[in-house]
Amino acid sequence: MQLCGRHYATGEPIEVELVEGRIAEIGSLALDDSRREACPWLCPGLLDLQINGYGGEEFSSATLTEAKVEKIADEMGRFGVTRFFPTVTTQSPSVMEHALRVLSATCRSAPRLARRMPGIHVEGPFICPEDGARGAHPLEFVRPPDWDEFQRMQEAAEGRIRVLTLSPEYDESLAFIRRVADSGVVVSIGHTGAAPERIRAAADAGARLSTHLGNGSHTMLPRLRNYLWEQLAEDRLMAGMIVDGHHLPPAVVKSMVRAKTPERCILVCDLSGQAGQPPGRYSSPFCDVEILPTGKLVVAGQTEVLAGATVPTSECLANVMSFAGVDLATAVHMGVHHPAKLVGLEVDELETGSAANLMQFGLTRSEVDGLLRIDIRAVVLDGELLHGCPWTP
Repeated sequence: MQLCGRHYATGEPIEVELVEGRIAEIGSLALDDSRREACPWLCPGLLDLQINGYGGEEFSSATLTEAKVEKIADEMGRFGVTRFFPTVTTQSPSVMEHALRVLSATCRSAPRLARRMPGIHVEGPFICPEDGARGAHPLEFVRPPDWDEFQRMQEAAEGRIRVLTLSPEYDESLAFIRRVADSGVVVSIGHTGAAPERIRAAADAGARLSTHLGNGSHTMLPRLRNYLWEQLAEDRLMAGMIVDGHHLPPAVVKSMVRAKTPERCILVCDLSGQAGQPPGRYSSPFCDVEILPTGKLVVAGQTEVLAGATVPTSECLANVMSFAGVDLATAVHMGVHHPAKLVGLEVDELETGSAANLMQFGLTRSEVDGLLRIDIRAVVLDGELLHGCPWTP
């Protein structure tokens, strides 16, 4: 199979030969001016560490089945996501362990899906119980960290949990973080009410990431001494950011990228199980939610408290270029290279010998709002077409 397009880092038109799931050869592509202008871009497929579900189905559900997992995974190809971490969020121990068993069984029975889902993210239940910081996580199931419970979750997942989001505010948190980090799992700080000192202590104990920084936060915070400033300043923490235009205003995205530096930023989309559905009110395993006409997903009955996202990772990639002024190569690194390195996965590259996981896409600037828009033409996984119809010269 061949894919043509402009290299995302150099802008040069190239022709990529794919053989047995790897990039076998990359050659220059000669185009006249008109064809060069029409030529789409090529980059590695996106890796998203935080996908909660899609199309009315949550991963964290008592009714999750292998067929539902497969359906959600296949939908991700439309968004240029070739690898992702299904995310199991706060629920009862029985529901969370059920979801983890189903995800693990799916990976065992379907190797192609195991390649697409190389790890699991557990977000909660060891988070702040307070309104705002808790987000849409159900209060009745929020609880302090417990090593035995985490071990039961990891056993249900057959060792596939690679990221755990928690709050370091509990008395047990720091010792727990050390044990989880020592087990090889990336500990991420999120949905927290912790004092600044506890953020630093969590990083000392081994925490390495901030989950959707700026979200899952109290609506009012002390002006200078708070957990957001502390996480921004902590160089040992990578920053996951939802750049969907709803979770973080453009100026906040720009400020965060400048404060953390692009090398410490990771794009996540936080897709909810309700994503992919039309505006309206829906019941979920957590609470009633509403998709507003703008696409913003909120806890039903108000317009500010968010309940996940409906905008996919590919649009977040275009948005971070518009909001933070970074170039395409930098944005791609946020959506591919940085998350892979954080969790210890092979980094997909656009170079000979790399895995043939690629996205071919167009980028245009809207005449209405001046923002970049992404148009995915084709997505390739392991050298085989996953979605779309490839552009050819």
